[in-house]
Amino acid sequence: MTDISVLAQELGEELHKRGWKVTAAESCTGGGIAAAITSIAGASDWFEGSVVSYANWVKRELLSVSGDDLEELGAVSEEVVRQMASGVLGLVDANVAVAVSGIAGPDGGTEDKPVGTVWIAVAHSEGQEPVTIDAECCHFDGDRAAVQEQTVAEALRRMLALVREHPEK
Repeated sequence: MTDISVLAQELGEELHKRGWKVTAAESCTGGGIAAAITSIAGASDWFEGSVVSYANWVKRELLSVSGDDLEELGAVSEEVVRQMASGVLGLVDANVAVAVSGIAGPDGGTEDKPVGTVWIAVAHSEGQEPVTIDAECCHFDGDRAAVQEQTVAEALRRMLALVREHPEK
């Protein structure tokens, strides 16, 4: 099993123990998080689905991301991934969400946001409890595939850490 497969398996086990479900809003990974999760047998018990929001209009229309924030801050920003995570939680019945938006390359980087810059947000909601969201900017090295793979692995790690912070049923 690869690191990603191990992380996805562990995430599923931890979610199952709690009776929780997970969802994702993906941009730069293009469905890679969903693919990693659905490679695990039984994922349908704890995975609700993923929105691949590559285009900004999809972020706006499906995930309720502010058009002003997209225009002023860009899709690769803390505010946007926070809104993506909250937006995907609003679409499905899940307890945990992850959102990723970044520059996988080989083009598209700038001085402020070089290739390999990725924002990752994890969100948690349980029942009537308000949504809590943590977001962080990561910088990954390598070509496009390497940046995407590292993003998927880090997203899974962050979801796993968030789930493990909460007691089992």
